[in-house]
Amino acid sequence: MSKQQYDLVIFGATSFVGQITARYLANHIAEHQLSVRWAIAARSEQKLKASLPELAGQVDCLVADANSDEDMQALAASTKVVISTVGPYALYGEALVKACVANGTDYCDLTGETQWIKKMMDLYQTQAEQSGARLVNCCGFDSVPSDMGVYALQRAFNAKYGRAATKVKLGVKRIKGGLSGGTYASLLNVMVEASRDPAINKLMKNPYSLCPQGHPFKLRQHFVAGPSYDKHHKAWTAPFVMAAINERIVHKSNACTGASYGDNFQYHEAMLMGDGFAGRMRAWSFSMGLRLFMLGVSIPFTRGLLSQFVLPKPGEGPSPEEQLNGFFDMRLVAYENDVDKLAVKVTGDRDPGYGSTAKMLGQAGLSLLQDYHADSAKLGNKGGFWTPASMFDQRYIDRLRQFAGVNIDVLES
Repeated sequence: MSKQQYDLVIFGATSFVGQITARYLANHIAEHQLSVRWAIAARSEQKLKASLPELAGQVDCLVADANSDEDMQALAASTKVVISTVGPYALYGEALVKACVANGTDYCDLTGETQWIKKMMDLYQTQAEQSGARLVNCCGFDSVPSDMGVYALQRAFNAKYGRAATKVKLGVKRIKGGLSGGTYASLLNVMVEASRDPAINKLMKNPYSLCPQGHPFKLRQHFVAGPSYDKHHKAWTAPFVMAAINERIVHKSNACTGASYGDNFQYHEAMLMGDGFAGRMRAWSFSMGLRLFMLGVSIPFTRGLLSQFVLPKPGEGPSPEEQLNGFFDMRLVAYENDVDKLAVKVTGDRDPGYGSTAKMLGQAGLSLLQDYHADSAKLGNKGGFWTPASMFDQRYIDRLRQFAGVNIDVLES
């Protein structure tokens, strides 16, 4: 593999979401006749060709082991952009990040592992700034709808009122989708690490844990831990499992953009369970079920039973039909003095964690390649660890609308 032989490489292409992303990019590149030199990569060439037989003759199949520094260095040196789908990232992700940083290679992933992102920032931020490598975490369902939704809401709010919105809530109104074995493996690994290390447990509870050092934020944030009524959304609410990463990414976006949302910006997320008695009961039952599940995976014995007999195995996940029939509808509300001021609707037309995530991630990689290598004035050669909303702009939102079935719309009322 020679220096920048490729424009883009998908690493982990044999994973569940890696296969979906590779197929999506292949169709997108062919349909729009894009001049992109790209390849797929994984540890096993045999598995690559077996998992993606329709691509084996169209694109190069690269063999690289996530645990081999030599392989990762060669991979990173061969391309301008890497899309990584190798979770759990805490187990398999560091060598590639290290290699991209060393080679000045741009990178994006779909991790939701707060403790791993923090570790990578601590280890490699300074070197990434020096090499110019731009690394964008959380380019899937966690946390593109939340992060880019807040970005769009803040732009609209600023245009209307001439200032940033200091209070924003996100409510998940409707959602349909499943989880893969890889996602469960990442969740379980986070739980295990937090149970073994008090420092990680503390990190997971800090809403500003991913903000760069020296950030000015001190405001106590609200976290939805159980059922409660939200009069802005006019619904009973329950905890949203993705809030743990999404909220931290949104606060990091604020920090990375010079506190553009303000030093006292408030933000939290919740599931909307409906109004009235029925909504209240749904909120209570959902909250209780989630609490019992989290308790089960925190205990080694029950975690083992769930992993062996209940949860999907790595490589397993929603069927193509389930991905096609999935969707999500999220509402963000900006309010002041307890009065609603502006709202944004974020929707996706596929299973959020896979069908939609693959498209969001694919377009993130293409945006890094086509919008930023072609337009270096946006960030110049400034490297480091970014969020979707601190790296991307309206061009990415336009990509999501045109090519990913994800719409971010300001609501008039």
